[in-house]
Amino acid sequence: MASPTPRITVLGSLNIDLVSYVSHHPQPGETMTADSVAVSPGGKGANQAVACAKLSRPRPSSSASSSSEQEEKPTAHVSMIGCVGDDTYGNLLRTNLSKHGVDVSGVQVREGLKTGMAIIVVDKPTGENRIILSPEANHALRAGDITTVGDLSTGTGNQGGQNEKPDLLIMQLEVPLETVLKALTVAKENAVPVLLNPAPAQKLPEEVYQGLAHLVVNETEAALLGECEVSVLDTEEGLEKVASGFINRGVETVIITLGGRGVYYMTGKGGERKGLLPAEKAKVVDTTAAGDTFVGMYALEVVKAGAGAEGRQQFDVEAAVRKSNKAAAKTVERAGAQDSIPWRDELVE
Repeated sequence: MASPTPRITVLGSLNIDLVSYVSHHPQPGETMTADSVAVSPGGKGANQAVACAKLSRPRPSSSASSSSEQEEKPTAHVSMIGCVGDDTYGNLLRTNLSKHGVDVSGVQVREGLKTGMAIIVVDKPTGENRIILSPEANHALRAGDITTVGDLSTGTGNQGGQNEKPDLLIMQLEVPLETVLKALTVAKENAVPVLLNPAPAQKLPEEVYQGLAHLVVNETEAALLGECEVSVLDTEEGLEKVASGFINRGVETVIITLGGRGVYYMTGKGGERKGLLPAEKAKVVDTTAAGDTFVGMYALEVVKAGAGAEGRQQFDVEAAVRKSNKAAAKTVERAGAQDSIPWRDELVE
């Protein structure tokens, strides 16, 4: 009997991105003309769902040339939970998710609300971005929407029409914090491992860290949640200190992404496995969705290892980080968010 396909649920935001590409970030009071403008699907939640889906399967156009039916099977079933407005942008977001293989039966359309929007300014010479977020319908996803473990799954990928609990729940902080906390509680009560990417960063209750399977943060988030200056993370000693702090608070695996410097990881009791891995070389065009791509690839490696204590033992965090680094490097070489995320076959050696 074939093993069931692992299930990943992403609970989070869906935004439409309005992106301007400029020669430099404007100074206070400066008006400037953009080189180009793009309108594209985004939102950290939706980006991470698309990353999981695209990295779990080859490009649709390559299916005819595949030599094996097994190679074509997605390595994970990916579901999205969130809210959009009853407008054109909301329809575009749902359609784009479905096109990339994401189950959208958990994406609610809220009447009378606008779809979330992000205003993004990309500095073309460096690829660095600045983002202003307007949550809109994203904040209509309330704690009351998550009451049982069945609410953390969706119906179209379940056998026999039964809601099976996911093998991994991924969340960010672009939806109301009380919703994230409720989902986290329900997940822990039902032994569903959680990957938390706390962005945009804000202070979190201590119980969030207790039993949290995976914490993925960048430098700013690590400093805020670790209650230290960002400069502390300039050295490997500082990174180890901050990561150890999260491990001591109950996190099982800590990942700190450092942009061009690479990624620091720590896992196991007492942080027995740890290291700083260099970044992949890339010609940076646009850093939008790089972190989301990293999360997507990392999540696929987590569920590939399997569930429970045996899965945690088999999970090779260093190998997962290396693969995630490679996927993120591919993303920054392209413009846009979800369109820039690579398919699985684009990462083949």
